[in-house]
Amino acid sequence: MVSRSTPPSPKRPVGTVTRGTTNPNRLRRMDRWIAAAHGAALRRADAPVAVDLGYGAAPWTAVELLARLREAAPRVRVVGIEIEPARVAGAKPYEREGLSFRHGGFEVPLEGGERPALIRAANVLRQYDEEQVAEVWQRLCARLAPGGLLVEGTCDEIGRRHVWVALGPEGARTVTFATRLGSLERPSDLAERLPKALIHRNVPGEPVHAFLRDFDRAWAAAAPYASYGARQRWIRTARALAADWPLADGPARWRQGELTVRWEALRPAG
Repeated sequence: MVSRSTPPSPKRPVGTVTRGTTNPNRLRRMDRWIAAAHGAALRRADAPVAVDLGYGAAPWTAVELLARLREAAPRVRVVGIEIEPARVAGAKPYEREGLSFRHGGFEVPLEGGERPALIRAANVLRQYDEEQVAEVWQRLCARLAPGGLLVEGTCDEIGRRHVWVALGPEGARTVTFATRLGSLERPSDLAERLPKALIHRNVPGEPVHAFLRDFDRAWAAAAPYASYGARQRWIRTARALAADWPLADGPARWRQGELTVRWEALRPAG
């Protein structure tokens, strides 16, 4: 009698299913920043692959990521990865040259063990505990190709307010605050969109709390510049902040309603 062994089942993806909420153009601010900050590295790569990790119930963000990155790096390919199989099946009709979808999670399963030049994880870690973030960051950074970039953050439902952390294989590098300036009352309004590593640290005694306090004060002091428009007021605010905080960008990005600060300055105290 010949025994028949049961074929091994595939490994279960690492992570849990998210709500899957998504909207067209929700991640445009993050995408444009990535193209500006990482476009040159993507152009230099032989076969650059970007991963949209946890793209959600609809594939819009992956479709848009491909279009925006190809303006900076025409040879880039985008792979959307989702832990929910039904979402992968629903995205398959949108596949095209340079765009594909796969079932998976934080293990970032790519064909032939390929390592991505970019992983974008937007609104994915918000449902996790703060204590889990460091492990997920480490796992994702370990999957990056040399010179690769992980961008992890949170935004509102229509992409007006967004905060993200940029990480390399060595760990966290910067935190970027981005907003539609016309809708901003004060910079600390962005606090509700802090990524999981920082959102519970917005309390007295923590660096991110001190930063947002100084951000608001600089914004208030720049009120006279509001007569020239919210953009000029934001730029003036950024210049004032740069005297006390290690900003990693300049006027070219400030004009876009962005401000990037070194991670070391906002790293949780505990």
